[in-house]
Amino acid sequence: MITKFSLIVALSASSLLMLSCSSSKKMQSDSINVGSELLTDDIIIPDTFVLPDMPSDLTDTDARAEYLVMHYWDKFDFDDEKLISMPEVTEQAFVDYINILYYVPFAKAEESLKFTLSRAEQNSKMYEYFGTLFEKYYYEANSPFMNEEFYIPVLKELVSSKLLNDSDKSRYSFQLDMSMKNRVGSSATDFTFTLSSGVSRKLSSVKSEYLILMFSNPDCSTCAAVTDAMLKSEVLNKVYAMNNTTRTMITTLNVYPFEDIDEWEAQLPSLPSNWINAYDKGMTITKQKLYDIKATPTIYLLDSNKKIILKDTTLETIESFFEIP
Repeated sequence: MITKFSLIVALSASSLLMLSCSSSKKMQSDSINVGSELLTDDIIIPDTFVLPDMPSDLTDTDARAEYLVMHYWDKFDFDDEKLISMPEVTEQAFVDYINILYYVPFAKAEESLKFTLSRAEQNSKMYEYFGTLFEKYYYEANSPFMNEEFYIPVLKELVSSKLLNDSDKSRYSFQLDMSMKNRVGSSATDFTFTLSSGVSRKLSSVKSEYLILMFSNPDCSTCAAVTDAMLKSEVLNKVYAMNNTTRTMITTLNVYPFEDIDEWEAQLPSLPSNWINAYDKGMTITKQKLYDIKATPTIYLLDSNKKIILKDTTLETIESFFEIP
């Protein structure tokens, strides 16, 4: 699995300009050369993407950001199906758009997401295409933008849409169901894990101020790399050093959720001895879809009450959580 931190997609220069340019003078329209003609009109421009004009009286950066996310697609032709096969235009504009959403409050981002889909409704093929873009960037495990909290309002719109076929709506419905499980701030779904000794325990029985819950496969090269990085992490090692006979600051529960237990047992000697290494006997987690394991490793950080602090996260994010400024 490509880790989410391994790919950084920056805002386009024009988008940054819209947010940071001084409003002491009237902002000029962003423009693109098409052939020999310079286009700056406030109209939809074919076969390209142009940012909206920013009102000159908007002087506050936050207000400018909120205006931009609500007017981002003003000059985009949702009826132009050729744009679906032009990722350098539409997909790049989409990536910049979802990046800008981080600059506004969640409520405004949610409003913008719904409004964007409503704009796309004027063309069923474009609507379907935007659905796949949201899925690619907000749901797929390899995406650096994976964000279920932003994806949930999108999914709620998609599953109720009359423009999508039953197959697509069924897929989005499943994704919505899985996204609603084990959200940040909620209690992690309890389950039973089994140790190599055959002893079974429940997640809720693990007493620790913080718990790293990792679903992994020891035969997976990415899992091995992440495990090695966790063992070498200065931040995590400092947290582990706080463990003593009267206090368990942190525990790592490493669960194998697949069916080849013989393979897991063969790889067991390579797993960290100070972790709780276990497997899901009977594959209950998978069969009952208790957790959305898109790829391995899938990592959560829980508190002492098994409330979810970080979901489907990275080592870097966990380190940031524990680092003292």
